[in-house]
Amino acid sequence: MEYRNIAIIAHVDHGKTTLVDGLLKQTLELKHGEEIAERAMDSNDLERERGITILAKNTAVEYKGVKINIVDTPGHADFGGEVERVLGMVDGCLVLVDAAEGPMPQTRFVLRKALELGLKPIVVVNKIDRQDARPEEVVNLTFDLMAELGANDDQLDFPILYAIAREGKAFKDLNNPQDDMHELFELVLEKIPAPHVDLDAPFQMLVTNLDYSEYLGRIVLGRVNRGTVKKGEFVNLMHKDGTMTKVRIVQPFTHLGLKRIEADEVGAGDIVALAGIEDAQIGETIADLADPEALPIITVDEPTVNMTFQPNTSPFAGKEGKYVTSRHLNDRLKKEVMTNVSLRVEEIRPDEFVVSGRGELHLSILLETMRREGYEIQVGSPRVITRDIDGVKHEPFEHLVIDVPEQHSSSVIGVLSSRKGQMINMEPQGSRVRVEFKIPSRALFGFRTQFLSMTQGEGIMSHVFDGYAPWAGDLKVRQNGSLVSMEDGPAFAYSIFKLQDRGNFFIDPATEVYVGMIVGENSRENDLNVNVCKNKKLTNVRSAGADEALTLIPPKRLTLEDALEYISDDELVELTPKSIRLRKKILNPSFRK
Repeated sequence: MEYRNIAIIAHVDHGKTTLVDGLLKQTLELKHGEEIAERAMDSNDLERERGITILAKNTAVEYKGVKINIVDTPGHADFGGEVERVLGMVDGCLVLVDAAEGPMPQTRFVLRKALELGLKPIVVVNKIDRQDARPEEVVNLTFDLMAELGANDDQLDFPILYAIAREGKAFKDLNNPQDDMHELFELVLEKIPAPHVDLDAPFQMLVTNLDYSEYLGRIVLGRVNRGTVKKGEFVNLMHKDGTMTKVRIVQPFTHLGLKRIEADEVGAGDIVALAGIEDAQIGETIADLADPEALPIITVDEPTVNMTFQPNTSPFAGKEGKYVTSRHLNDRLKKEVMTNVSLRVEEIRPDEFVVSGRGELHLSILLETMRREGYEIQVGSPRVITRDIDGVKHEPFEHLVIDVPEQHSSSVIGVLSSRKGQMINMEPQGSRVRVEFKIPSRALFGFRTQFLSMTQGEGIMSHVFDGYAPWAGDLKVRQNGSLVSMEDGPAFAYSIFKLQDRGNFFIDPATEVYVGMIVGENSRENDLNVNVCKNKKLTNVRSAGADEALTLIPPKRLTLEDALEYISDDELVELTPKSIRLRKKILNPSFRK
């Protein structure tokens, strides 16, 4: 069978997963009662809730007797580890660009990786039905970006398609729109090179992804580099340290649509799944028993941010979660490192782990997943990972692009400049302004919430790791102190009402609090110990109108990301399956002085 292997790469929200939906709907003959759900490739709950792709996944469609394997990749740079390892499985890529926004920072990040690997790009300008669409300009910007990233002449001679992915349309000529995607399929067959296939050579495959099945145990995914392998055959698993283990292939699978199909034999050029190889890690090679030869190990960019993870030690520990001990936490983090290649875990003490990742979002997705699985954990504030280069302290910097209404641009630029940001470029786009900055990664902790309130929710910001540069100096990011509870018990509306001119509260009346728990944000710089557990004293005589109506300001609801951005160095976020609480590291107020 002939194959084509392609990856779909783009910035967040430019429509990658929606485009895959269209490809699947047009090539699969749906059996009775079968439906392809919207964003069918975003299979886990967090992806569906947030509308973003977190894990790279693959599917396959058949067109004119050719099997096209499609890999859907994340657009967030925080999940770059997912992108880097799957690009090795493909021979070409669909570069999806929004017809109004043009290429964004994350497009640059993934595209650089794809061009370095020599992949042949096809540019798809999506959302051309938008009122502010500017397709010709966007194609020129994409060409400039590719040239800047060092694309060769063959890559710069890219074919262009225009698409409305939501309606399942893609076509070559703007003046001659089509109602389906057959022109996209034709272009893939014509322009994307078929993989080099040698079925008679000894079997060889690199493990690029891992999955797990209740019935079959660990499943390894990857593209077969050469040769074939049959069900029940013995092969060598070549570990990173050079040792080998003899293993048996219990069941090979190929892909079609959203299903894995059992196969008796799989061969070179196809992206397959193999069950039965229990000890495999990402980046290891599965090779022929008689003639084993290892493939180069996958390397991914180093982490830039770390956090301290500990089991929950607050007075409410163990009330809401299933897994509360340091042993549970240790086992879970070890399991995560097996599949999450850009994550690092270091055990400092038996009950304290430093977890390093690609960014705040990378680590917060892990925390949210663990919380939903029943873990109780407490984590410290995110810190950037510094490096010593030639005796000088260096820190990670980000390339930040903001798109804001014109009237808010000066105030946003002022705040970013005070956070050590350097403006690189500024261009007006109608009533909006697009500004580019080079800024320390730590300066962006806690900025998103402030940015949205400054632009009244109309601002768009995205950033991508830009490299290491000399330490920018001290930064004062947080302006306000915390309101800290000095009593245990339920909070009363009366005491919250009396204290609400002191700051913003994070809790409702009747919320259980403990000494040292952060209940709100002080309106001044210092921390303030408050008693929210005091109720109004009753008197013997009371007239009917004596009680005034208590009008409380609604509390500020913190999401997990908000909480991680808010806390300072002496504070922790306590996570349980039901609650997100903030607390001081040292609970007793007399010991905190």
